[in-house]
Amino acid sequence: MGSNANLNQANRAKKDEFYTQLSDIETELKHYRDHFKGKVVLCNCDDPFESNFFKYFCLNFNRLGLRKLIATCYSGSPITGNELTLFGDETEEEKRTPYKAVVTSVYDANGDGATSMVDVAQLFKQGENRCERLKGNGDFRSRECLQLLDEADIVVTNPPFSLFREYVGTLMEHHKKFIIIGNVNAISYKETFPYLQKNKMWIGSSIHSGDRKFNVPDDYPLSGATCGVDDEGRKFIRVKGVRWYTNLDFKSRHEEMILVKRYNPDDYPKYVNFDAIEVSKTADIPCDYDGKMGVPITFMDKFNADQFEIVGISNHDAHPIKPLVEQDAKYSQGGPAFYIKTGDREYRRIFGRIIIRNLHPEPQRYKEG
Repeated sequence: MGSNANLNQANRAKKDEFYTQLSDIETELKHYRDHFKGKVVLCNCDDPFESNFFKYFCLNFNRLGLRKLIATCYSGSPITGNELTLFGDETEEEKRTPYKAVVTSVYDANGDGATSMVDVAQLFKQGENRCERLKGNGDFRSRECLQLLDEADIVVTNPPFSLFREYVGTLMEHHKKFIIIGNVNAISYKETFPYLQKNKMWIGSSIHSGDRKFNVPDDYPLSGATCGVDDEGRKFIRVKGVRWYTNLDFKSRHEEMILVKRYNPDDYPKYVNFDAIEVSKTADIPCDYDGKMGVPITFMDKFNADQFEIVGISNHDAHPIKPLVEQDAKYSQGGPAFYIKTGDREYRRIFGRIIIRNLHPEPQRYKEG
């Protein structure tokens, strides 16, 4: 029983071991540069020298004005292509021992006229930066990793997708600022949606559609058209529906959405099991409706808390449809959801919806009757 549990944990960890592309990190983090000066940054789900988060903050350490960078991982890793280890001649077992890397100084250590990760590694060798083995397994929930979390000002990483709920809960419990990447479905998780609803967390600036490329370990099984090997020989997969999640402010999230549609009941039917109208596209939100509206979860990409109120979500707030009076009614099966009437006794199930209200609607032209 125990061995099966360990095997399942290992398989899940392997599936969670995605390495975010440096270009995606650079595109997002440019919106938060003013937040980092004098701060301690923690990357607590990252293999130093493999993680592009660690690389980004090392190479931008002085530009951002960081005070300290800390990264923790489950296993040691040499610099790719240089076969440079951090602890000397380790055994294979020692290389798998989790460790923490602490950076407080970055400069051209080898005098070649440029600052690179080779310089960073040299500074570890010289003792100006520290690399120490962890006593535990490197899990972000372990006592020593939580102590590092308490030391940090901002957490930036790609947490395990399968542990996203617990990871966000840990950050919130420790009152941390963060920029992390996760699945778009996390918007509707019962554990994370309340943070979005209460404006304690929001969607980042740069990813609002499409898929993203992630590198994976060499032993990761590849299958399907969304997987492959890049020009450098590294395996990758493409993941649909990812988003940045943060509680750091940035300019574009305060931009007001321009609304051009106006309300009329023919274009915006009401749900039969919830008091709100259906708005199938974010761009079709009526500018003059003051009641509750159901919009796609991707509305969160453009959510402005000064313009809209988040009332709820269909996953949690939809009322059952079965008590309807029509005995022979036909409706599609599924979990909690909103329905609209499509015929005499026919109903259509609507995909997951965020329930919103316009805080400043224009005067309504449509009049009943």
